[in-house]
Amino acid sequence: MHDPNRCSARTGLLTRFVGPGFAKWWAADVSDAGNTVDLGFFNRNTVYTLQRIGVARPHEVEWLCRTGKEWENTHLLFLIAPNKDQTVLRFTHADWREESEYFLNCNTTWGALMYRLKAAAESGVSRPLFTAEGMDLAGKGKATAKY
Repeated sequence: MHDPNRCSARTGLLTRFVGPGFAKWWAADVSDAGNTVDLGFFNRNTVYTLQRIGVARPHEVEWLCRTGKEWENTHLLFLIAPNKDQTVLRFTHADWREESEYFLNCNTTWGALMYRLKAAAESGVSRPLFTAEGMDLAGKGKATAKY
């Protein structure tokens, strides 16, 4: 579970930053088909299909990973809660089959992604960690206009 620093942008956080909003902080290549999104990585050599599950609530969103050798049937859970004048986002990537080397790499990457999400929520500037071709590790990739 990742619990990054608090975020000051509360209103509509989950609706703006999950699903098609993944493109603002996670992967630049996102295809939206309603309750399903495809995220493309490394010129679409890797594509993860995520399906939104559960009842839509403004403070909680859950996604089921439908593809990926190690991601298939794992769950992504985003929970937000107010805390004074800020918002706390709790994120969990659950139901992995085993704690493989790939699991450890993903866990580290999720930490970096949570800071990208925080920056996008607070600044309004999109800068996904994964570009279509690779990764923007230095955070200097081309930022898109404010939304």
